[in-house]
Amino acid sequence: MSFFRNLFGRKNKPHPRHETDIDREISALYAILVDVMGSDRLVLQAGKMDALRYMRSHDPAERILALRRILEDNPTLSPPPKPSELHGQVLIISEMLADIMTRRQIEDKIERKINEKLEKEHQDYVKDIRLQVLKEENPADETPHDKKKREELQELEEVHLTQSVMELLRPQSLEEIVGQERAIKALRSKLASPYPQHLILYGPPGVGKTTAARLVLEAVRGTELSPFKENAPFVETDGTTLRWDPRDVTNPLIGSVHDPIYQGAQKQLADGGIPEPKPGLVTDAHGGILFIDEIGEMDLMLQNKLLKVLEDKRAYFESSYYDPTDERVPPYVKMLFENGAPADFVLIGATTRDSSAINPALRSRCAEIYFEPLTPAHIVEIVLNAAKKLNVELEDGLAEIISEYTIEGRKAINILADAYSLALDRAEDKVLHIDRPIKITKQDVYEVAQASRLYQYVTKKASSKAAVGHIFGLGVSGFIGSVIEIEAVVFEAEKGKGTIRFNETAGSMAKDSVFNAASVLRRVTGKDIHDYDVHINVIGGGNIDGPSAGTAILAALVSAVTGKKIRQDVAVTGEISLQGKVRPVGGVFEKAYGAKQAGIKTLIIPKENAKDIPKGHLGLKIFAVDTAEEAFKKIFAEPIDEPTTSTKQEQIKNISSTTVTPEELEMLTS
Repeated sequence: MSFFRNLFGRKNKPHPRHETDIDREISALYAILVDVMGSDRLVLQAGKMDALRYMRSHDPAERILALRRILEDNPTLSPPPKPSELHGQVLIISEMLADIMTRRQIEDKIERKINEKLEKEHQDYVKDIRLQVLKEENPADETPHDKKKREELQELEEVHLTQSVMELLRPQSLEEIVGQERAIKALRSKLASPYPQHLILYGPPGVGKTTAARLVLEAVRGTELSPFKENAPFVETDGTTLRWDPRDVTNPLIGSVHDPIYQGAQKQLADGGIPEPKPGLVTDAHGGILFIDEIGEMDLMLQNKLLKVLEDKRAYFESSYYDPTDERVPPYVKMLFENGAPADFVLIGATTRDSSAINPALRSRCAEIYFEPLTPAHIVEIVLNAAKKLNVELEDGLAEIISEYTIEGRKAINILADAYSLALDRAEDKVLHIDRPIKITKQDVYEVAQASRLYQYVTKKASSKAAVGHIFGLGVSGFIGSVIEIEAVVFEAEKGKGTIRFNETAGSMAKDSVFNAASVLRRVTGKDIHDYDVHINVIGGGNIDGPSAGTAILAALVSAVTGKKIRQDVAVTGEISLQGKVRPVGGVFEKAYGAKQAGIKTLIIPKENAKDIPKGHLGLKIFAVDTAEEAFKKIFAEPIDEPTTSTKQEQIKNISSTTVTPEELEMLTS
């Protein structure tokens, strides 16, 4: 009590014998309050509640009023209790102090537990740090299992094969890519521009599409006009391996989100229930080129998603686990969810399929470049260049033999590499000598062809001798052109009762071309097809997809009926109309390659296709014709006799005895 009285500076204290029981109870309450709050805090609180003057008072009622103001935190509380209420007020204040003391005990207990927990975690943290430091200082400390795995990996690292032959012989400059000068020029011009375009490269396999794209980027990096910097990335992937996941769980192309529960985001995020965005290849290619080989094999849905990225130049992420108000979300995760990942790149897609396999909306945003098929001369050049890099000697004519087995540059390299292995195995000392290179013989190539079951892809079918009823048409499959041998034979039959036979495997459109040709035959030669038994055959039974063999079928039919010989160094393509017009067809550029491979010297095309192919392409004599008569002047070795006027009149008189279409009647009377 002396401490309390000294604290509040009470003067004129009553004599102890005059101190009542209520005074002692009030003094005890103040003493307890000092223990609970502390003297300094009690004085501050009393000052705020305007209770200091009541605390120093000798009136028990005023001192109780001071206690209530302090405990109830109410400076306006008044008046002091009446003398009859003092004992009741003391009890109320006692209960309030008991509640405060109980609460304080509980808080102290909780605080002790918290401190214990923090101390334990701190000790665990210190222990982890010590273990980490020990591992860094003693990296050899590992479990026997980990040690065994590490040793196995080290053993694998020590095994190295020599450089693969494809890597060795791959073109290292644009000049080494053979036969694609026009395509490379177009490719470079579109990437070297300040406004580079998205591209789709079409062409057969093994002609250098991927290599050309990579080398062109290397050539234009850092140039004055090009937007590509010196470190611009070239990210390559294969469309056949990219599949759209409808659950959006995995998407290596666009990117995906790993949720913290099922997919296992990194531990730091998973512990807090935070999803982890995983940017895809479109972000890896930011500022450079994303090259998708076989883009025609990609899902259409994935093509649409790629189209959205091309438009936005960003890849966006969504997740039901993401909470933008969660303060634990790292800033980079928040940036990816709210702003997306940057994806400003140039797309280059390559495909061996036609344009129908590409989403039209995607195609409309891309420039299209066609890589050309390789001729035997190109294959020979590729083989000779590869032989220099391998430092081998080739037997005369060996490169030409390889060019007969393939039209792909990559395949030609493989054949040469296999033959090189045979030649090396045949060598006596089995040691490479710079001064005495290995010699590869034709027999080595033949052994490779037999072991790999290769067949001659290109056979020289052209001849300098003319023949009756035999002609070369032209077809195209994908980006590869080829010659189609068509032959016809006729036998005289009872007038008006002849038959026409045509192999059905060639296709319905080719069959229609036969009947069109039969109708034009009467106008050109004055002879009625129904007076003959006719057999027309497509050698090999190949399917002719389209009417482009019409002019060739007509020429074979005319030759068989008239006995006039057809030049065998000429190939022709074009649809024939009932009026004898040679109509335009597709794939003329590719068909020219097929003609060149077969040894053809002269190419007959429709006049409307003249703009589709350069003059003198591949060294061919190219003639564009408008009618069948113009084509015949180049196809036949000798002129076709025109039907006389009397012959035409005789045909008109006999119309009632034969089956004649209205179009044929119009041609006969014209």
